[in-house]
Amino acid sequence: MDTFSSYDNASLKELLLPFFGKRTDALLLQSEGRLSVLLKLSRKLYVRQSRLFDAAAECGRRVALEELGGQDCLTSPRAVCDYLHWHLGGREYEAFVMLTLDSQHRLLRVHECFRGTLAQTSVYPREIVKRVLEDNAAAAIFAHNHPSGVAEPSRADELLTQTLKQALALIDVRVVDHFVVAGSRTVSLAELGLV
Repeated sequence: MDTFSSYDNASLKELLLPFFGKRTDALLLQSEGRLSVLLKLSRKLYVRQSRLFDAAAECGRRVALEELGGQDCLTSPRAVCDYLHWHLGGREYEAFVMLTLDSQHRLLRVHECFRGTLAQTSVYPREIVKRVLEDNAAAAIFAHNHPSGVAEPSRADELLTQTLKQALALIDVRVVDHFVVAGSRTVSLAELGLV
């Protein structure tokens, strides 16, 4: 049965109001009591709202990047953390990013270098070195997220940081920090003495 036969219009409106707000009356009128039509209409509304949230998140990421641009990343670690939260937060997969810096530690470029699965991502030092050289960078900051919500760096994170630090030292590029972003937390491996 494709109708809301067990609910009168007032009861149905009361049930839908928290989800659709002011649009509830219009949706009920357009669907003429047919569930399939109401679902199609609500799906379109959800897609529009989802795009709006995506646009808002992208605006937030760009504002954080603007605040970071032109600043010495060492004197504005809060701006770096804010940007990383916007860039990496909420992802359902691990991503590894690198911020390349000039000799004054100002941001040159943000690279999303690698994308992985829910629990891991593969990072290739050769690709990191290549991008650092392309940007003519003097320093780099690394970051990746933990979709699990656990911000503590793993032993593999520590080993990767040391490997990248050694590879970049060969071309006189300094590794400033490696951040792990998980939920609302950001952990700095430099603050833990691991860089």
